[in-house]
Amino acid sequence: MNSPKRIAAVDGNTAAAYVAYRVNEVCAIFPITPASPMAELADEWSAAGVRNVWGAVPTIQEMQSEGGAAGAVHGSLQSGALTTTFTASQGLLLMIPNMYKIAGELTPTVFHIAARTVATHALSIFGDHSDVMAARGTGFALLCSGSVQEAHDFALIAQAATLEGRVPFLHFFDGFRTSHEINTIELLSDEQIRAMISDESVWNHRRRALNPEHPFIRGTAHNPDTFFQASEAVNPYYARLQSVVETAMARFAALSGRRYAPVEYSGDPDAERVVVVMGSACETLRKTAAFLNRHDRRAGVLQVHLYRPFPARTIADVLPVSCKAVAVLDRMKEPGSCGEPLYLDVVTALAQAASQGRRGAMPRIVGGRYGLASKEFDPAMALAVFEELEKQHPREHFTVGIEDDVSRTSLSYDRSFDLESPGTVRAIFYGLGSDGTVGANKESVKIIAEGAGLFAQAYFEYDAHKSGARTVSHLRFGKDPIRAPHLIKSANFIGCHKFEFLTRMDVLGAAAEGATLLLNS
Repeated sequence: MNSPKRIAAVDGNTAAAYVAYRVNEVCAIFPITPASPMAELADEWSAAGVRNVWGAVPTIQEMQSEGGAAGAVHGSLQSGALTTTFTASQGLLLMIPNMYKIAGELTPTVFHIAARTVATHALSIFGDHSDVMAARGTGFALLCSGSVQEAHDFALIAQAATLEGRVPFLHFFDGFRTSHEINTIELLSDEQIRAMISDESVWNHRRRALNPEHPFIRGTAHNPDTFFQASEAVNPYYARLQSVVETAMARFAALSGRRYAPVEYSGDPDAERVVVVMGSACETLRKTAAFLNRHDRRAGVLQVHLYRPFPARTIADVLPVSCKAVAVLDRMKEPGSCGEPLYLDVVTALAQAASQGRRGAMPRIVGGRYGLASKEFDPAMALAVFEELEKQHPREHFTVGIEDDVSRTSLSYDRSFDLESPGTVRAIFYGLGSDGTVGANKESVKIIAEGAGLFAQAYFEYDAHKSGARTVSHLRFGKDPIRAPHLIKSANFIGCHKFEFLTRMDVLGAAAEGATLLLNS
């Protein structure tokens, strides 16, 4: 579909909500950090009369809790309405009882999750994968996006796949790192969105609704004579779901030109060392692998998008046969387990492939933890992981990004290592929560990206105390796409003096005076 390109600088929450709002009729919400902006935007658009792709204004209903929102979603879906919600962390955990029912009844929906730490020894509002991993047994499919553009695109791919496959989806991305990162993306048009959704699949969803005119029994109690058999009856739906997702991704590529796969490999085709990961860390690892390959060190990255149902055969097929060592990185900790979830799944997938004769000898596989509660993951840490794999006996169950002086699990790394593009302007602005610095920087990025035609990225360090606490704004601008989901270590522009900033931006050919005035306001 040859729609004119519309470029915008938005954050991950906006990117996902933009699509979710347009392909649903009901949003049951209860805001929770860092997913709150998705619910707030939906409410704002509904109040303003913004219509979905079928010409109707979606109904937005705030409930008394996340559990209530999940119950409202369940009821709305049973009436035949296209329905969604947005949540994270303990909010997602409160939805789990309803999620088991929604999945067990094969009811299509997409929950959009800004993945966040589950409170354990302490509460944290920041991001990792502990919440979505806690929900992996519900029967929902799990689809992970790793950038702002992917959050936008996968919101649509998930909606098309759930309507076709009847299995509900959790579409998740990294809380704060993706949900609050502003980046330059290509927005989907309403025509593209509408073309992705099959009318027949929507009508099929309508026909399955509970309706007194066409009575149907659902939600019964089973005794031991039937429950087990009925549990296994869903297997064909999950067996074909990867194919459904692949078909949706192919259709999306034809409409947008952007191609995705449930599992994506990048790097040396004859890589000897590969890192398997989900989420925003993929871009950092890909950039680091490219650096190593320029120095003949044969590295690769395997990015898992579709985590449930787990694409075991695909992972075994995509991993280069030359691979000798694999590190699987999990952004969560499962105490007492012999490994974190993604690690265990990858080990099982490769062991099955070896036992069935589809692969030769098993590579050495180690697991590692990174990035809990938004702990930074940068190229220096990515390099440490690849270098660990070059050892004859790489460490099992390591951590990276911290100094573990209790269990001694952490990898050491060269903090000075960086892979910033020399042609990118990098600016750091310091402020206090609620003093306007973050808001001004957000507007500046949008003006520069949308007005000056540059690629732009902005990410903001917040303190959990919010108002009055320190904020640090990390801004990048350049002529090339910016794929750097990590903090700026060395800025080549610091401060907000109008003339210095204008001079720096003029080097890139940017008319940035409006942005500069905002930064000085």
